[in-house]
Amino acid sequence: MSNSLGLSAGRPSEHKKAAALKAMAEEQRQKVRVNFELDETAHLKLKVYAAKNRRSISDVLRELIDQHIPNS
Repeated sequence: MSNSLGLSAGRPSEHKKAAALKAMAEEQRQKVRVNFELDETAHLKLKVYAAKNRRSISDVLRELIDQHIPNS
């Protein structure tokens, strides 16, 4: 709804939300599950690090890969 003052009714965040969802959908890539073994000490170290940083283990590992393995 618009009037002569250029004001409109509605939620201002609706446009931002739609743009963010579109950007996320475009960035999505096919995911592949990775499964490997760690000794208990390494697993605990990783789990504690992730918890202290309020992140998932998956997020921590993805970041490490992005930072330390160059694109080929």
